[in-house]
Amino acid sequence: MDSIIELLASPAAWAALVTLIVMEVVLGIDNLIFISILSNKLPVEQRQKARRIGISLALVMRLGLLTMIAWIVGLVHPVFDLGISGPLNAHGEPAFETAFSWRDLILLAGGLFLMWKATTEIHHSVDSDANDTDDLLDKNKVLQMTFAAAIVQILLLDIVFSIDSILTAVGMTEHVEIMYVAVIFAVVVMLLAADPLAEFINRNPTVVMLALGFLLMIGMVLIAEAFGAHVPKGYIYAAMGFSAAVEGLNIWSRRAKAKRAADADKH
Repeated sequence: MDSIIELLASPAAWAALVTLIVMEVVLGIDNLIFISILSNKLPVEQRQKARRIGISLALVMRLGLLTMIAWIVGLVHPVFDLGISGPLNAHGEPAFETAFSWRDLILLAGGLFLMWKATTEIHHSVDSDANDTDDLLDKNKVLQMTFAAAIVQILLLDIVFSIDSILTAVGMTEHVEIMYVAVIFAVVVMLLAADPLAEFINRNPTVVMLALGFLLMIGMVLIAEAFGAHVPKGYIYAAMGFSAAVEGLNIWSRRAKAKRAADADKH
């Protein structure tokens, strides 16, 4: 109890909490985009349920991982080394690492999965015939399998993003209480933003392609991180923000044209 009171009275603790909340919310954007795109592939009546389950699993997983911080930190220790001498960068240092930890392997698997999933979804968006279902199959069975597959895929990405999130939290503060509050706050924001974001993506098909492009970029970043090539997150989110702003202008322009056309038809 005394430690909690000391944290509440510490300006440094409050600064760490605010900073960590912002970081956790930003890191949650990747997870939320994936959940939104995947849930929109389901029947309308199942979408909200899938989003709620996916985000709840993310919360449970992150809170569970916080109770195993010592094990999580141990994931950064190398487990094997390929022993390959790669190219050198401008500073005369290896451009990428050949020693892999469990964290690196998880990030590598997550990056490859994201790139595969985004590429597959782009193909389905462009080729509408790929979405046709065999009429001989039972429709209800297909929907159930699709829902189960969506939850499994969300769970797999939750693992990747949760470990990355917890490692970021560990690097920013040593107080577990602050980590708990930041993680819970970030997941609550995800819950509140999930439905509006998914509905916005569903109403604007071009946003789907943009979001899939984001997932491809995030997948590449995860793979680069797995090989020890650190990519500043600020650059990634700045590029995503700029692209989203441009697409927002395009949406505004299309709506303005549609409104002018509707007004012209009335007259």
